[in-house]
Amino acid sequence: MVRHLKLQHPEPALPGDPAWSDWRTIRRLMPHLWPKGEPELRARVVGALVLLVAAKLATVYVPIVYKHAVDTLDAAAVVAVPVALIVAYGVLRLVSQVAAELRDALFAKVAQRAVRREALAAFHHLHALPLSFHLDRQTGGMSRAIERGVKGVEWLLTFMLFSIVPIVVEIGLVCGILWSLFDWRFALVTFATIVCYIAFTFTASKWRTRFRREMNARDGEANTKAIDSLLNFETVKYFGNETHEERRYDGALRAYERAAILSKISLSGLNIGQGAIIAVGVTAIMTMAGYGIATGTMTVGDFVMVNTYLLQLYIPLNFLGTVYREIRQALIDMEQMFRITAITPAIQDKPGASPLAVGAGVVAFDRVSFAYRADRPILHDVSFTVPSGRSLAIVGSSGAGKSTIARLIYRFYDVDGGTIRIDGQDLRDVTQASVRGAIGIVPQDTVLFNDTIYYNIAYGRPAAAPAEVENAARLARVHDFVMTLPEGYQTRVGERGLKLSGGEKQRVAIARTILKGPLILMFDEATSALDTHTERAIQTNLREVARDRTTIMVAHRLSTVVDADEIIVLDGGRVVERGRHADLLAREGAYAAMWRRQQEAEARAEAWDGAMPMTAVPAAD
Repeated sequence: MVRHLKLQHPEPALPGDPAWSDWRTIRRLMPHLWPKGEPELRARVVGALVLLVAAKLATVYVPIVYKHAVDTLDAAAVVAVPVALIVAYGVLRLVSQVAAELRDALFAKVAQRAVRREALAAFHHLHALPLSFHLDRQTGGMSRAIERGVKGVEWLLTFMLFSIVPIVVEIGLVCGILWSLFDWRFALVTFATIVCYIAFTFTASKWRTRFRREMNARDGEANTKAIDSLLNFETVKYFGNETHEERRYDGALRAYERAAILSKISLSGLNIGQGAIIAVGVTAIMTMAGYGIATGTMTVGDFVMVNTYLLQLYIPLNFLGTVYREIRQALIDMEQMFRITAITPAIQDKPGASPLAVGAGVVAFDRVSFAYRADRPILHDVSFTVPSGRSLAIVGSSGAGKSTIARLIYRFYDVDGGTIRIDGQDLRDVTQASVRGAIGIVPQDTVLFNDTIYYNIAYGRPAAAPAEVENAARLARVHDFVMTLPEGYQTRVGERGLKLSGGEKQRVAIARTILKGPLILMFDEATSALDTHTERAIQTNLREVARDRTTIMVAHRLSTVVDADEIIVLDGGRVVERGRHADLLAREGAYAAMWRRQQEAEARAEAWDGAMPMTAVPAAD
């Protein structure tokens, strides 16, 4: 199958490109901190900021109270314990912690709403991307990328607001206090230590980024291999390739293991460097404070206050390193998600496009040409008209372009030349949703959701009443089968409907289409994968469903289209013959040759079945 992805030009800047930056990612998240039209969330942001300021003021004032308490206790004439100062010290520490916890609780709804919106936006965008995108992507890796990216949203929002800015403010306040109470050297050493710490942390963390990217890539690869193998569980068993699958999976895990080890080693190096910088700064400051006490310019309380400030700064500084690393990792995790959501869908509604006005349901192809890739055209100048309530069959060899016609009618792709119309309206001039709402399809490969039979039938019209769902099942001749199951309509069908047989899945698909109630029906080789007996039974169902509806049948087995009002034969993407079954046989052309080959093949198959020896079955005791 040829796959392509048409992007509008100019193509959007993608993460990893020079045109994309971390700041652009951050700016994209900023509106979530002041949500438009959400007064409650805005009030929560304001309240969280107020609590943030209260927590930081209490934190900065704690060492000052602690200093006064120590100086009072150190005084020679002390006659009483400074209870008020000690209580004030305890209250300030409590206020700092309580305000921080209340801040996080208040902001939780803002962060989670942002996560929900970004996740929904990514999900919506994935459904808006063209079929070719999904054909070219591996679902396991893509779902893992979206999952990591969405988690990164909460991380960035929370720590951008409550970690980076508060740490910078606290550092400024501490340096100002040290300068005002003592002299500029204390502030300079403190500031120099912090600058060196931050510069080392940012540089080393940026260097470590490549290891995280490698971990993500190998993690996605391993997840994709695991999901792909499990989805094809039966095929693995058929060929006895469990060991082969384990080797493939282990290869991805081995690559992830190497990347994870390098990431851990580099993290240890980063932590050692950070600890060394802080140790040098603390030693310098405490030495200066010790000289101050020796010369009588500082008190013991001053010494304790300086030490307390440094310890208080060390905690957020160490946390700053962690926060920066996590933010860098979150940005990397979001990179793949934003790469996907930055893709412009190739098929878009025109500005102001109106819904399709469905009347008689006439489908017309007017000199349609199409290619998945420019170097490999699929359809050439194809024209036909399906009148209201009539049927058209499209036949031809594999690769002739039959299924492509079905995808063009659904507007999964836009034509390269010519026009497709429904009731005289160009599909490019109306909304995609209205076009797809007017058409019902029973595909060759019916894939069901891993849910109940009821859910899968009701998927045709989710708002339908239970009685309507059951009526559709009766029309599709699947109701009686469902009622024989212990759980009836609540029976789960398994991954991709694997618990049902091919005929049962097709009947569920027919019921789903009946429930949708479209004016235009498409059968895309709906019975080609079934045995002859099941095919004949389902063909009867399909004829009943198609009565009085405009019907297009894409078929490989010619025996399924002999009653069509018109048959067109495709060869190399061109219409080489058209007419009714009997007329085409009389012409002795391409259709007649296909018919003879299929009849001979069926005759050989029946002869083979008749020649198979019967196996004796022992009688029951």
